[in-house]
Amino acid sequence: MPRTGATTAILAAVLFGLSTPLAKLLVHDLSPWMLAGLLYLGSGIGLGLVRLLRLLTGSRKRNERGLRGAEWFWLLAAVAAGGIAGPVLLMFGLTATPASTASLLLNLEGVFTALLAWFVFREGVDRRLVAGMIAIVAGAVVLSWGGAVSLDGGWGPAAVAAACLMWAADNNLTRKVSLADPADIATIKGLVAGTVNVGIALTLGDGLPAAPTAAAAMLVGLLGYGVSLVLFVVALRHIGAARTGAYFSTAPFVGGIASLAIFGEPLTVGLAAAAALMGLGVWLHLTEDHDHEHDHEEMEHDHPHVHDEHHRHHHDGPVTEPHTHRHRHVRLRHRHAHFPDAHHAHRH
Repeated sequence: MPRTGATTAILAAVLFGLSTPLAKLLVHDLSPWMLAGLLYLGSGIGLGLVRLLRLLTGSRKRNERGLRGAEWFWLLAAVAAGGIAGPVLLMFGLTATPASTASLLLNLEGVFTALLAWFVFREGVDRRLVAGMIAIVAGAVVLSWGGAVSLDGGWGPAAVAAACLMWAADNNLTRKVSLADPADIATIKGLVAGTVNVGIALTLGDGLPAAPTAAAAMLVGLLGYGVSLVLFVVALRHIGAARTGAYFSTAPFVGGIASLAIFGEPLTVGLAAAAALMGLGVWLHLTEDHDHEHDHEEMEHDHPHVHDEHHRHHHDGPVTEPHTHRHRHVRLRHRHAHFPDAHHAHRH
């Protein structure tokens, strides 16, 4: 499961990173806010259609479950932070912040995600994990370095930083609902964020684009934002917010590599340095060995699982793997390598 989390987080970063150069092909025809709105709407509408198909065929009943109880509160809080407050704060911040400074400040999302995960949501952390996070963020900073930084107009950069904090809160709050169907989560977040961004664009005087342009943007959004977010939520389920956020921070490097092929951009020293730093950070995370004796308190919950050392309950008949149903965990104390998933939320 930890390998599943790392793999899906990296795949999420790859899809999101590839969407950036593809979006650049459309940005000449659309304002940034209209483009962002269509990308998010493409993810929400596309995944919504997939969800409808799964419901009609009954496939979701065997693999995933819907949102339940308090999970709706956490998801609505995540949507409010990342889908509403984040874009609005960024809009105001960009009006008084140089582009080069904004690019650097946007790297704060990964940092804030990790800090909230470690100090507020109490995910496990060690020196190796911190070193890997620093290396990945340093690589992202190298990629986004524009040669100058200006913090003039104080409130502008502060608003951009606040937007990053909202997205970091979104990531950590989404982790609390990650046992629910990732497609449901991504659909809701895509529809809300898309509506907010399109609303901002229309408020600023933009018009709706031609159908072919809108369709192209929404297709890119389905893959780069929708499927990417589904993979991101799966990663949250298995390895927690800090580690998922760190892997996802490699997305700008993927976009840089793709730009070499799409736009014929030159291979720069900065891109090579970013590759080395991010590669080091990912290696430090992949080779992490978080192993100690820990307690599992008695609990009852419902999520997709296979029968392993944490799931030893009995079934009256044959089952498929993975499967979903409500099950009880008895108190258990043991030692093994683990990550902050739903069964390892203990404090350190």
